[in-house]
Amino acid sequence: MKRLCVTGVEPTLYRDIELIAGLFFPDVKAVEPSAGPGDYAVRFFVEESPGEVRVTARLSEGDGQPRWSASHSRKAEEGEERLRRRRLKQAISHALLQVLQQATGIVQPWGILTGVRPTKLMHKLLLEGHPWPEVRRILERDYLLIPEKIDLLEEIVLRQRKVLPDLYELDRSEVSLYIGIPFCPTKCAYCTFPAYAIRGRNGSVEEFLAGLHEEIAAVGEWLADNGLRVTTVYFGGGTPTSITADQLDSLFRRIHGSIPELDRVREWTVEAGRPDTIDEEKLDVLKKWKVDRISINPQSFREETLKAIGRHHTVRETLEKMELARRMGMNNINMDLIIGLPGEGLDIFRSSLDVIGELRPESLTVHTLSFKRGSVMTQNKDRYRVAERDEVARMVELARIWAKEAGYIPYYLYRQKNILGNQENVGYALPGFESLYNIIIMEELQTIIGLGCGAVSKIIPPGKGRVARWPNPKEPKVYIDSYRRLIPEKLAALSEAYGLKKASGVR
Repeated sequence: MKRLCVTGVEPTLYRDIELIAGLFFPDVKAVEPSAGPGDYAVRFFVEESPGEVRVTARLSEGDGQPRWSASHSRKAEEGEERLRRRRLKQAISHALLQVLQQATGIVQPWGILTGVRPTKLMHKLLLEGHPWPEVRRILERDYLLIPEKIDLLEEIVLRQRKVLPDLYELDRSEVSLYIGIPFCPTKCAYCTFPAYAIRGRNGSVEEFLAGLHEEIAAVGEWLADNGLRVTTVYFGGGTPTSITADQLDSLFRRIHGSIPELDRVREWTVEAGRPDTIDEEKLDVLKKWKVDRISINPQSFREETLKAIGRHHTVRETLEKMELARRMGMNNINMDLIIGLPGEGLDIFRSSLDVIGELRPESLTVHTLSFKRGSVMTQNKDRYRVAERDEVARMVELARIWAKEAGYIPYYLYRQKNILGNQENVGYALPGFESLYNIIIMEELQTIIGLGCGAVSKIIPPGKGRVARWPNPKEPKVYIDSYRRLIPEKLAALSEAYGLKKASGVR
């Protein structure tokens, strides 16, 4: 772990400093001078005057003489302590990023942005009334994004506004539903989602599903009582198709018997992500209930990679299940690829794109590998050789070029902590096949009610834009033991957010 010795700012800002320094070094800790010398030392000089804050950062190696320096000024609204402090943090991040870029020679493509949703920032600036040229200037000047990433954001935001013309009004009379099924055939090495190997869990699967049925019924009653419709329904996990065809059929029957006005739902998605969970019987169930979008996720078309990351299916099985889905009339299929998986470089990734080109799914999500805290891969980094920063950047660019040439348009984007090369995940789609749910979840402009294990409700009161998170338990046993207590609490929180006097749907 690298140590960054910090002076000139209060320790409460060290976390913000670590986020920026972490873009350059995998493990870094901001420390006070009393902790001894660090690998680098940075001294901040903060000047505040009415309406402005100016920060200068001077960086040295160890405790030697400063070798690099950068400054940045931000407007600071008078009388608004929260806004003033936010501007101070941004100015510190800006100055620090510049000196670290000088010291390392690494240019960060996303500038000082360390959050998950860059597109959300662009939407916010547009909603504030900034014209497009000014939005671009703000992102480049104040956030230090490189022009190529600004171009990508602009293309995505324009596409989202075309696909969902009412995107900015979705919070008024509709919500979306996320249904979390926390089971998979096996746990992938890079995964930290609430996903548990389904083998040997027959009892807990049935108990979990019983609780999920009750939760769906209660939420459906609340929606009906309060005149709220559903925009999209998304089954995630885990892998929803890990459960049996009968269990899946019963779940859809419960939804259709509980949720109001389902004929007006714009999109149904089921992540059948693991090819080893797909069969003709389950696809028949999805067709029966008119699911119009599924995912079949190869992640890689290299057998050695699949074994290394713990996916117990073969490349051939992926191809066979894709062919089966097509034969059974599935005409809106998403596939995922991951950039930077162990042992994979530019040539192997190019080969995977060639296979995608032959399969021609309606959409493709290109993820960049992230070392998520708690994953097997993160806990055993020495066992997994992954691509270097420059090669990751070339793969990201290759995906962008390939998608454009193949007729796929980028329509949503998100980032993660510890993502290789400080890059991004991008969803590409053939025109007309963009996932509405993916747009809604990333832009956080509509309430999404999460049902089931690991599902997080994002409650967004109409017209207010504030997001309140309401997580369900991640572990099936905890969910089973607590859902009857937690359902009324969640409905009460929803009622309060929507200004309703009572939490209907509570038994």
